[in-house]
Amino acid sequence: MKMYKALAYFSLVLCFVVVTFGAYVRLTDAGLGCPDWPGCYGELTPKQAADDIAKAEKIMPSGPVTLGKAWNEMNHRYIAGILGVLIIIMAVMSWLNKQPKNIPRWFPTALGFVILMQALFGKWTVTLLLKPAIVTGHLLGGMLIFSLLAWQVVRIRGNKVLATFALRLAAVIALVAVAFQIALGGWVSTNYAALACTDFPTCHGEIKPKAMDFEHGFIIARELGKTAKGDLLSRESLTAIHWVHRVGALIIAGIVGAFAFALVRSKRWRGMGIGLATLLIAQILLGIGNVLLSLPLPIAVAHNGVAALLIAQLVMINTRMRA
Repeated sequence: MKMYKALAYFSLVLCFVVVTFGAYVRLTDAGLGCPDWPGCYGELTPKQAADDIAKAEKIMPSGPVTLGKAWNEMNHRYIAGILGVLIIIMAVMSWLNKQPKNIPRWFPTALGFVILMQALFGKWTVTLLLKPAIVTGHLLGGMLIFSLLAWQVVRIRGNKVLATFALRLAAVIALVAVAFQIALGGWVSTNYAALACTDFPTCHGEIKPKAMDFEHGFIIARELGKTAKGDLLSRESLTAIHWVHRVGALIIAGIVGAFAFALVRSKRWRGMGIGLATLLIAQILLGIGNVLLSLPLPIAVAHNGVAALLIAQLVMINTRMRA
């Protein structure tokens, strides 16, 4: 059981690395650094595929394929693969009844199926050429796995804390709201709409821009940068995507902020409340920084990482209230 616990804790940390590094790959336009899957031009490493990469780069010097981008993409796959192996090991240990008593035997196996689906989404991200729906699904899959691993760690620790019905209900509402906001953030990122508005708190000088196209912006089944009919996605569509995420952030600030305040007022939950409030404030400031500073890479990656920590914190709080 000690080995299972060690694997559970290490997998949680490694998953956070996978999620944040995945954001780095996306933000550096390296998602098609190797245009096939699971290898790179059929090879195990970009070094072995260097000739093919050089040919692709010569044809399109500013295109998605370069040696650096290929390494970024493949390193992400390598780390994700290690995480998958660790989860499979935990599944095998559960079949041998060597998991901690607070972890249901079926859970590691179910988690294995989730990571298998995540691998498929990773494949489709490449083979379907970065379709927004697929890339967003891949992002949400990473957040789901990180959340499930956080749930597992709390269950292993088994430190339930008493909470009123009102707090338990507020915890669920906050969790659902943050999950929805992360989906909106993923849609912003995968449609490259982060800089559709470059001023704050206004957007194009208005609180609610008049020129917004919600219809085309939020059609799920379409190609990257195009409408469902194949026309180029307009600036108005990108503005609509960006603006909705901003409105969502305002709603989240109210919901999660009020919940964090309620936790701080309770002696039993004060520490978790302070942690939640800190993450919320950091996430808001990072989001504003992305707009005002034109999406600097460190801040953009941190925005994704803090989003993962925020939802994991809420998962942990919900689990401790019901463990």
